[in-house]
Amino acid sequence: MRIRASVAVVSGALALSALAVPAAHADGGYGDTKITKVVVDGDNKVSMGTSSPKTIKVSVTATDDSGIKGAQEFDLYGPGYGIESTGKPTCAVVNATTSTCTASVTIDPKTDYYSNKNAGTWYVSAWIDAKDDDYIWKEKAGSFAFQRAAKLTANATPEPVKKGRTITVTGALTRANWETLKYSGYGSQSVKLQFRKKSSSTYTTLKTVTSSSTGALKTTTTATADGYYRFSFAGNSTTAAVSATGDFVDVQ
Repeated sequence: MRIRASVAVVSGALALSALAVPAAHADGGYGDTKITKVVVDGDNKVSMGTSSPKTIKVSVTATDDSGIKGAQEFDLYGPGYGIESTGKPTCAVVNATTSTCTASVTIDPKTDYYSNKNAGTWYVSAWIDAKDDDYIWKEKAGSFAFQRAAKLTANATPEPVKKGRTITVTGALTRANWETLKYSGYGSQSVKLQFRKKSSSTYTTLKTVTSSSTGALKTTTTATADGYYRFSFAGNSTTAAVSATGDFVDVQ
């Protein structure tokens, strides 16, 4: 059963049950069953915007000398009382002792009522059963970053420009606000100005600038050759990394 990420209004006894998260317990198990790997969405990073549903795939690899029988639904939980549960996992045999059990859950920012406080490090709680009745349960079998999606723009002027003249690059860094379902400026963040020559496929960092309180970016550089300018944000625990589309400047 799905449990929403947060509750808007609760009171009295209802508040105690609605806002409760799984109680802290010691990890449990019996026998030699072990969880060896947990992967969420391929790279243990989940970025969510403000409008489109997103399906999170969770894969848990486990081993036992008798082989793996199956797994219970995985619970995903994080800050701000965030919690979701996957469907029933399907286990694929890797070899005689090892299987990878995979399940997913679809989240929707428009209906799941996420708070911005839900962004951060989330954990995967997993229960795996072996064929010989051994089992293992880990409350924190793995972790992943649940991040607010970000957008970044870049505009370099003038175009064209004479070699040696000054180029001004402006842009804006914004990120998803899960409470208003809009993107808002992300201030006081370090953002790199990068350049790629027309004949190259690699960007080089020219300098690092800081976004204003509204997420605005503005800096200058010297025109040296035809190429593309962009801003790039490395991301952090609550906000996804993002790079702007390169803006081409013709240097004459």
